[in-house]
Amino acid sequence: MHFRARHLAAVILVCAAALWAQDWQTATTLPAVDLSGLTAPKTATALKLLRDYDCTCGCGMKVAECRVKDPACAYSRSLAAIMVGAIKDGKTQAAALEAAKTSKYGTAPPPPKLLEDPITIATAGSPVTGPANAAVTLIEFSDFQCPYCWKGAAQLKEVLKAFPNDVKLVFREFPLETHSQAALAAAAAIAAHKQGKFWPLHDLLFANRRDLSQPAILKLAAQAGLDVKRFEQDWPAKETLAVVMHDISDGEKAGVDGTPTVFINGKHYRGSLDLEPMRNVILAELKAAKK
Repeated sequence: MHFRARHLAAVILVCAAALWAQDWQTATTLPAVDLSGLTAPKTATALKLLRDYDCTCGCGMKVAECRVKDPACAYSRSLAAIMVGAIKDGKTQAAALEAAKTSKYGTAPPPPKLLEDPITIATAGSPVTGPANAAVTLIEFSDFQCPYCWKGAAQLKEVLKAFPNDVKLVFREFPLETHSQAALAAAAAIAAHKQGKFWPLHDLLFANRRDLSQPAILKLAAQAGLDVKRFEQDWPAKETLAVVMHDISDGEKAGVDGTPTVFINGKHYRGSLDLEPMRNVILAELKAAKK
């Protein structure tokens, strides 16, 4: 089965980080920092600034260190460009620092909201557990090979137990390209859903996430009580793969870029999936629903 390649940028950045894995305190070149056109003294000044100035992204590293260890960071990249640009323009070291401090990258970014503004995410036909008339709907985008999703599945079960009459959970597929067997497992879960056996296979897939090869999943399908002959037909069917791709597409439109990602009543939730942190958010949603 072939699924669209994803997260290519992340792979490229990881490779870039490996290539630039040198001592940032002595490196004379840094990822995405243009030192061309500088004289030797100005280059030395610029590098000293980058090694001494704290990156404002909140990473706790210097700008040069952040450039080497986290080349995806927009803050260190922009701060470096501002300071190097100022030195190129003939400004003093103090003036270059001031330009960086007074720029929009001179202060740390605000922490993300616990709940983003609500958006519409289709759920028709997706696997769901919990009361149909629940006041709170959790939509989870997940990957069966992801260790964080395995942990999240257990955490969300505790949430459902704590709110048996008020919360339902909708599962959407989001297999990551970095997990070689995740797409295969996602299609298997959809095939199981066609027989009303999504959740039994869901639990078995997570319990056995270290081996989600085709032979292993076939054994799990039998354990879940599936009609294996029908399952073998539905698993690679175009309709099954289309559902997986549709889930991925919906997730990307909703801003999902990792797993697990949970939405609470359409609001992207950025907190812990542990029961107590989620309890407070769910209680607030229930209170709002009553109003």
